[in-house]
Amino acid sequence: MQTNGKIALVTGAGSGIGRAVSVALQGAGYSVVLAGRRAVELERTAAMARSGGGAMLAVPTDVANPEAVRALFARTKEAFGRLDLLFNNAGSGAPAIPMEDLTYDQWNAVVSVNLTGAFLCAQEAIRIMKAQSPRGGRIINNGSISAHVPRPNSAPYTATKHAITGLTKCISLDGRKYDIACGRSTSVMQRPK
Repeated sequence: MQTNGKIALVTGAGSGIGRAVSVALQGAGYSVVLAGRRAVELERTAAMARSGGGAMLAVPTDVANPEAVRALFARTKEAFGRLDLLFNNAGSGAPAIPMEDLTYDQWNAVVSVNLTGAFLCAQEAIRIMKAQSPRGGRIINNGSISAHVPRPNSAPYTATKHAITGLTKCISLDGRKYDIACGRSTSVMQRPK
């Protein structure tokens, strides 16, 4: 599935912002690797591909699992030979309950996806981007307005989005010598109704 265009990988591509960004990138000529836990939703995103745009490749992945993330990036490199853009978008929230009532597992589930998942994906992207020719690429970490204006009963989500700001700054600093730029987008988390 080699291509001559730019290659993007979007996590959390099965819904919401991830789906919208994936379709927009594909329509702009990028070939897009769609990552997320729900294979059916990834296929729905792939079905939205616009004619004349790049390819879409669905790769079901749990970004909190280091082995799954390594396999995702190996599949990307195998299919397209390079990576130009990573959009770290996969995210999760905990129940909107008082912090003292959260379980360790609820806390850890959010941290594992929102922060550790972004770290693992950035790590693999950097490995590809610094070794490819031409070298370099872009990493965008999806933050949240919650990092600046937290909502009540949102400690795990808010804490991870604060951490994404720091992670983004470190990646930007460390990636500069390899022509890897890193920035952060800001979104508003929609609570399920």
